[in-house]
Amino acid sequence: MSPKAIQEQLERTLLMDGAMSDDLYEFDLADQVDFLMDSMKEDDEDFIITLSQSEGNVAMVLVEISGAVHINEQARERLKALWPLAYESNLKMMIPDFARQLSRNERPLYGVKVAK
Repeated sequence: MSPKAIQEQLERTLLMDGAMSDDLYEFDLADQVDFLMDSMKEDDEDFIITLSQSEGNVAMVLVEISGAVHINEQARERLKALWPLAYESNLKMMIPDFARQLSRNERPLYGVKVAK
């Protein structure tokens, strides 16, 4: 799939509340949770997200430093809660890069340190 097609799919899924795939999460992301937790701790981040895309399906996981794991639509809603004023603008900036990485069969990771 081209980066542009992936970007359009991500926009529909993340910005327009499209459906996400539990099967894709189980196949491609479920076994990454421990790695995400380790990466987040190593980089002193508060949460980390990653996405997968295949054949028009999207899956997402968000892991918080507390150990909470949010999957697909729950991850999207948690990200909206974490970024109440910046969810849409942040994702509009991030989605093109996510799409480029996914088109190269790379898994995008985005760790966030919350300013306190």
